[in-house]
Amino acid sequence: MANTQNAVTGAVVASLAWSARQGSTLLAVGIVAGLLLPSLAHAMAWFITPNVVSLMTLVLLRVDLVALLRHLRRPGRIAAIVCFQLVVSPLIAWALLTPLPVDPVIAAGAIVTATGASATSGAAFARLVGLDPELTLLATLATIFIVPLSGPPMAYFLSGIDLHIGVGAFMLRLALVVGVPLLISIALRVLIGPARLEPLGPAVDGAVVWLVVFYGFAVMDGLFARMLTDPAWVTQALLVSVVLNFGLNAVATLCFVWMGRRDAGSAGLMVGNRNMALYLAVLPVAADPGVRFFMALAQLPLFLSPFLLKPLYRRFLR
Repeated sequence: MANTQNAVTGAVVASLAWSARQGSTLLAVGIVAGLLLPSLAHAMAWFITPNVVSLMTLVLLRVDLVALLRHLRRPGRIAAIVCFQLVVSPLIAWALLTPLPVDPVIAAGAIVTATGASATSGAAFARLVGLDPELTLLATLATIFIVPLSGPPMAYFLSGIDLHIGVGAFMLRLALVVGVPLLISIALRVLIGPARLEPLGPAVDGAVVWLVVFYGFAVMDGLFARMLTDPAWVTQALLVSVVLNFGLNAVATLCFVWMGRRDAGSAGLMVGNRNMALYLAVLPVAADPGVRFFMALAQLPLFLSPFLLKPLYRRFLR
């Protein structure tokens, strides 16, 4: 019996480690499958919050504490990245989109997206493409804490959309998606121990990949129907979301190249990829439904970014 259990455990660990090595491809395939299988996407919609909690737990479990402390000794770098993300990025989006003949709803959605916090999966994506997950994690957590104060005024000033983010409700959500995973990851580190945890690193990365794939299914709920009813609008929205993601990524990477190429690439990756879960939860009922659809559609380039950008990051880092 023990041999059978060990064999099953070994097979699971090996398959998860394989998933980590194929992570970029699995993410790309998963997001396309979420679009083409709308019934599955709808069935997975309930999984967003448990998914985020589980994802953050595994990301924290893989953190290199020594590297984390090294970045904490230079808070000015983190502050610069956060300022670029929450203030400079929406101004860039507004300045570029305002004079262009873009649907006003799409432009508003893009500007609001540019005011958002970094994606929770940012540290996992950074590890997948060979960047710095610890720097990405610290800057991501900082944007999550600050965005309730910076996001609503920037969104209203630049797009006219009033985001009502209640501080009390937000702190409760923050405790759920950050505090609970932090406690669980600390408990797991103590129970498993560093000696046994280190060899399981690739398997943990593989589990992260599958959680992000399932999250991709969930956020695609309803998008396929919109593609069928208004393909021209969806095409324009998709083009804007791709340019927004990869454009902000490129600009941020160039702006922070003085920090070193690996740190600059990490900053660019997190600036391009945004977490829309908070905004989707507080978007006013009176807001145009197209804004909500754009925010969901903006997750497409997010999930495709490791697949598309990994070769570029390799060349950039060389």
